[in-house]
Amino acid sequence: MKAYTVDLAKEYSFLQGGKLQCILGDFPWDGENTFGWKRPAVIVVPGGGYGSVSKREGEPVAFEFLAKGFQAFVLWYEVSPSAAYPEQLLEVSAAVDYVKKNAEEMNVNGEEIFVVGFSAGGHLTANLAVEHQNVAQKVGVALDCKPTAVGLGYPVISKINGHQGSYENLLRGYTEEAQTELLKVLNLDQSVSEHTPPAFIWSTAADQAVPCDNALRYAMALAKHGIEYELHVYPRGVHGASTGSLEINPEGAEFARIKTWVGNCVEFFRMYTVEKV
Repeated sequence: MKAYTVDLAKEYSFLQGGKLQCILGDFPWDGENTFGWKRPAVIVVPGGGYGSVSKREGEPVAFEFLAKGFQAFVLWYEVSPSAAYPEQLLEVSAAVDYVKKNAEEMNVNGEEIFVVGFSAGGHLTANLAVEHQNVAQKVGVALDCKPTAVGLGYPVISKINGHQGSYENLLRGYTEEAQTELLKVLNLDQSVSEHTPPAFIWSTAADQAVPCDNALRYAMALAKHGIEYELHVYPRGVHGASTGSLEINPEGAEFARIKTWVGNCVEFFRMYTVEKV
């Protein structure tokens, strides 16, 4: 296994910060010396309300996907009060672009780049899904940042019934008038278009921090535009389950069924890969 971290701000001068942790399988049967085997990639985007970045939703998730045959990455992005929209969008866009541009050396199929986000990280992931085609215009640099498909775990989608603190942090420093205008885009169910990639979405009916109404809104927006999606709403489980594994969750929590989301998400992503993994 190879593990190292890329300072995205050194690679992309328009960024304030952002680090991409790379966790790569180095298997002897991979590569041009065997069957030209490449692997799909997953970039994990932890949550934290745009005020922090959750460690529980970073490496534990990345290792789950690594074990399933994906090359894995974790995006550690800038948060409030040092950064506001669109900085986080630019950082996740740069992360996708970086993996695509360096796919060969990382044994990645550059056409199979997936992004998985949680809570506010789910908002950031879905923001990329609905705005990837506009990123180059924002920075004046062409970026290849469209994900093949995305995974959204208990995502923040709309301020209407979402996590208010996430929006406060994301839009910190903007006037009330500017915030109202930006919400036309950042209420993400309203921004789905024919450019939006497919999504695997999951949440819990018991989530009081980010109600599952958010996941439902995004799924229905995808359905309206004829975009493929898979939706799971588990009846029990508090917010922030991450992988659903007992090792990183409170004892006695209702996570036994939730942890099946990883396998389901992998199978969903495999619908969009030519690689057999």
